[in-house]
Amino acid sequence: MRLEKVGLVDLREYMSVRRAYNLVRQSQPARDRLTFEEFAVLCRLQVAGEPMKTSAIAEYQGALRPTMTHRTNHLADLGFISRGEGGVDRRNVVCIITPKGSDCVDKLSELTCKEILPGQPLSRTLPERIVKYVDAMGSVFAKAGDLVLLAMYAEDAQPVTVTRLVESLGLLQPTVSMSVSSLVLEGLIERGPSRASGLVLTPQGSRRAAFLAARIAEVVVKRRPRNQKPEGQTEE
Repeated sequence: MRLEKVGLVDLREYMSVRRAYNLVRQSQPARDRLTFEEFAVLCRLQVAGEPMKTSAIAEYQGALRPTMTHRTNHLADLGFISRGEGGVDRRNVVCIITPKGSDCVDKLSELTCKEILPGQPLSRTLPERIVKYVDAMGSVFAKAGDLVLLAMYAEDAQPVTVTRLVESLGLLQPTVSMSVSSLVLEGLIERGPSRASGLVLTPQGSRRAAFLAARIAEVVVKRRPRNQKPEGQTEE
């Protein structure tokens, strides 16, 4: 399956943002580091501009309630969100972003923009747009191994070295190497005859990557055509 059939542009935009945020995350103090999913929760709350039920946030990310409880606990401990009882059902916890959380979103989105190099997809995008991308992208969970598959898929069947994957993903080499080893065991990628010959996707790995790329194409923020006026704006 060729990339054009599953949204090559969308995939490259997604990978550009994920790489940039991976680099930003590594630059933050250990205690303040947010996973991409936690950053996405903050972006969703900021975009919503109103309290959201924890159950709704869990549904948005396709996460189990215990997983979302852990994420929101961490965000609350850092002072980025506040939580309270929603309505008459005390089990129905609602979350709202705090001023400190909004400042965090502004900071991380700006840093993410700066990590997108000239010539890369979205290199001219503003921080406010990054917030919308992260909000949309948060609905597609992709662990490190999935990112490796997507990065290889974006090479369009060309062999890829671990060094190349580290550069394109913004992840630490041990993380990439461990993911590669797991993917080899799962039969999703295979090694060439030598280290220099690189890694390639197996047919099963290509199908998995194509499925993920198709999901990404469904959620990535669509840009307005260049000549299209914003709603309500007329020609002068």
